[in-house]
Amino acid sequence: MDKIIIKGGLPLHGTIKVSGAKNAALPLMAAAILAPGEHVLHNVPDLRDTRTMLTLLASFGIKWRRRESDGALLLDSTIIDNVEASYDLVKTMRASVLVLGPLLARMGRARVSLPGGCAIGARPIDFHIKGLARLGVVSSLDNGYVEGSVEGRLKGNTIYFDIPSVTGTENLLMAATLAEGITEIRNAAREPEIANLIDMLTAMGARIDGRDSDCLVIRGTKKLRSAEVTIIPDRIETGTYLLAAAATGGELTVAACNPGHLGALIEKLREAGVEVRVGQDEIFVCRTQPLRSVDIKTLPYPGFPTDLQAQIMALMCLGNGLSVITETIFENRFMHVAELRRMGADIKVDGHSAIVKGAGSLTGAQVMATDLRASASLVVAGLAAQGETEISRVYHLDRGYDDLVGKLIGVGAVIRRESE
Repeated sequence: MDKIIIKGGLPLHGTIKVSGAKNAALPLMAAAILAPGEHVLHNVPDLRDTRTMLTLLASFGIKWRRRESDGALLLDSTIIDNVEASYDLVKTMRASVLVLGPLLARMGRARVSLPGGCAIGARPIDFHIKGLARLGVVSSLDNGYVEGSVEGRLKGNTIYFDIPSVTGTENLLMAATLAEGITEIRNAAREPEIANLIDMLTAMGARIDGRDSDCLVIRGTKKLRSAEVTIIPDRIETGTYLLAAAATGGELTVAACNPGHLGALIEKLREAGVEVRVGQDEIFVCRTQPLRSVDIKTLPYPGFPTDLQAQIMALMCLGNGLSVITETIFENRFMHVAELRRMGADIKVDGHSAIVKGAGSLTGAQVMATDLRASASLVVAGLAAQGETEISRVYHLDRGYDDLVGKLIGVGAVIRRESE
């Protein structure tokens, strides 16, 4: 098991190029199940989660390779000879449930283990099961597996989400492309990663109206074709580096990103006294004055992303007053609080809110990562803290950040990774 050691207190300077979005790559990889042929995906990040998805797809009979000329990922889904996603493959990644809809749509049956992943909340798959039932799927839960089947083709229907669900929207969207008739998904999630999935499905021949809205209308078709598409930049990786630069008082350009996907974060950074300049595909941040404390409330897109809540909490520990951070998406996403306290943070948790009393500084300490984004928050805190910070259990970072240590070294961080 590895650990990361950081010598803090050094401003970040230079340019970091972000990778493709993990949360876009995974559903697009799953979408390859829907149509035979060779699919081409550009800008797929090299992460633990994408490697797990490749192993899962290979277990269904899908062949894959990286093209030497440009690094594109090629997925040949001509043959699907297995419809079971075993617990051994699924347990480390919640997004593996995304294969359920495509398998049912193409093969008419599926057996998928209930997913595992980070312990940040229950994140039940009820939305997926109920939505698929509206499309004609008969399913059961047996020994930790969801087993589903349908006679003939799926049947289009109207599906309403009580609460927008990103993976639920993606799963049902993929399934509906091969359904008979028209499917409406109402109160659908609107994250950019869903728009990226719609782009791929459209390139495959799907007929989908309502891109970027909360009402998606899918006119099902009998068959789809292989497609070529590019994964969008990772907005959470982008935001993490912007927050790290603000925390260290540096001057950083985050390149190869999409500023339009981070409006809520950019507004909060400016409110906190951070200079932010936005280009077409890059964002420049600079902090030369003390941080002002600001309040944060996580919301579905286009609100402030829950996946940046832990990182901005680390920043608010350096503020000049009180910051109230309210988490509305997941019920167990304050596990990083105890570790930030070890670094001198003054944080009180009250239900779904954390009250952060900014102290202007943090002190290096030995801390432990508990999930993917909590790991990132400890890196942000460690970069800004005085002294040395040692973060254990950093395998979580491998799920969502492509070469984080190398990229930070490139902009002046004193950081290294060691085996414990």
